[in-house]
Amino acid sequence: MSTASASNVFAGQRTVVMGGSSGIGEATATAFAADGAEVVITGRDREKLDVAVARIGGSTSGVQLDATDPAALAAFFTATGTVDHLVVAVSGAAGSGAFADLDLADLAHGFDAKFWPQVRVLQAALPHLRKDGSVTLITAASARAAIPGTAGLAAINGALEAMVPPLAVELAPLRVNAVSPGVIDTPWWDRVPSEQRTALFDGLAATTPVGRVGRPEDVARAIHMFAANTFVTGVVLDCTGGANLPTGR
Repeated sequence: MSTASASNVFAGQRTVVMGGSSGIGEATATAFAADGAEVVITGRDREKLDVAVARIGGSTSGVQLDATDPAALAAFFTATGTVDHLVVAVSGAAGSGAFADLDLADLAHGFDAKFWPQVRVLQAALPHLRKDGSVTLITAASARAAIPGTAGLAAINGALEAMVPPLAVELAPLRVNAVSPGVIDTPWWDRVPSEQRTALFDGLAATTPVGRVGRPEDVARAIHMFAANTFVTGVVLDCTGGANLPTGR
């Protein structure tokens, strides 16, 4: 994504990207920084944060933070000050597998790694969010994809998505939305052996209307839109390249 921008639509505003040291989070931070925002990214790995800050450029800083730690979250938002836009890209990988054999402890860990941190982040941030600012959660298309082996992931992401409309009403005029990505080529997939990952991506590309898997920048543009468009709230936006459509292909 280009680091040059003519609009500076977020000039003078502060954006916090929780989980911003790689993938979708880093691409999102880059988009906001390119449009003039002061950007704060968080993550657990200090080295990854420093490298990401250097890549993002602009007025960007990185804070080492464990999003599962309520006390650390409270201290972070108190120190950060007023936040205009909050993006919660905290994620995890646990909770997948055939339901008959699904390890319920693993599913619980999946909730602990994604659902509860996103909820805790939003609660901790509320006193510091601009009254009419924005919050964007990052869920996943598994919430509604009906793919065998993803019931656990559907539960985690579906729970987050179910909260978006009532939160948009309860917390108004703060705007609350979510982006629901499909398969995006990010470091999240590094756990899959290279040849297997390539075969998976090629297969998905062949059956997806846009003919490819997603890139972090695709999701970042959707998040950017939610923050910039002050007339959109309570929306869960699919960012899947049409993979969720019943095309009959």
